[in-house]
Amino acid sequence: MEKRIQVITGDITKVKADAIVNAANRSLLGGGGVDGAIHRNAGTELLEACRKLGGCETGDAKVTPGFRLPSKYIIHTVGPVWYGGKNHEEEDLARCYHNSMARASEFGCRTVAFPNISTGVYHFPKDKAASIAIREIRDYLARHPVPEKVIFVCFDDENYKLYCRFLSE
Repeated sequence: MEKRIQVITGDITKVKADAIVNAANRSLLGGGGVDGAIHRNAGTELLEACRKLGGCETGDAKVTPGFRLPSKYIIHTVGPVWYGGKNHEEEDLARCYHNSMARASEFGCRTVAFPNISTGVYHFPKDKAASIAIREIRDYLARHPVPEKVIFVCFDDENYKLYCRFLSE
């Protein structure tokens, strides 16, 4: 199964996968970080498509075309803001991964790329987030043949090392 998971550093908007996951805000109308980069690189059509979706709740996932990105689809998921772990943040983050994988399966995506959800301006502890991400993806892949491959696209070296460590355990 580990052959089905890859960890890289880089810009998720440049990754060639059937779908990339956007760490979006609840409005889905763009923001900073990964969300802003995806909206900038996908083009104005993405904003129009997201307006039609009516937002997204924390832990859920919705799909749009990839427009000008190399990916066919963008799976938008809303990660939790970290409030010390007292507001079901870990469960909500796990749902982001599970629901994103379910959408990827529904759309027949063989490859899907994930950013480090909630670890930027939402301040989710990076080590907890990496552990949850690896656990949820392993669990999903063990029960489903599609997607065939998951790529974690880390923005920084710290996340890259954490994901590699949890993947090797």
